[in-house]
Amino acid sequence: MEGSIQLVANYDDWKAVRKITITAQTDPLTVAEFLANLTKSVDSKVEFNLKKIVALEKLDAAIAECGLAKGDVAKAIEEVASRKVNSVVKELSLVPGLQKNRQGELADFLKAYAMKKALKACGIIVDYSEVEVPGMGRLKKAKV
Repeated sequence: MEGSIQLVANYDDWKAVRKITITAQTDPLTVAEFLANLTKSVDSKVEFNLKKIVALEKLDAAIAECGLAKGDVAKAIEEVASRKVNSVVKELSLVPGLQKNRQGELADFLKAYAMKKALKACGIIVDYSEVEVPGMGRLKKAKV
């Protein structure tokens, strides 16, 4: 049995075609590596688009003020849940022209961004896209 995963992006400065054909012989780790690489690309475009809507540097500054260091995981969770960071999230999510439910959705994106940023500051791998896949670096260099 054969299947495939495909992403074709033709949007602004994001031109990408990512495909993998999966057969019974395809190593599951190969599929995981493909998906991790795809996640990295998609995550970067989520952040790219968030920056078009709000000033993410304000949220970055709020996270930086927390003074997080390697191993400060509990502190990171506490700080992201704090009134200080949440007030920045609320301020940024109150985009004129967005309906209230869309502002709530944007706030959730910003909370996820803040948590990811805070945990990264603590040296924590927060998603599969951060896994170092040796072959992917070579593939990217070869395509350039």
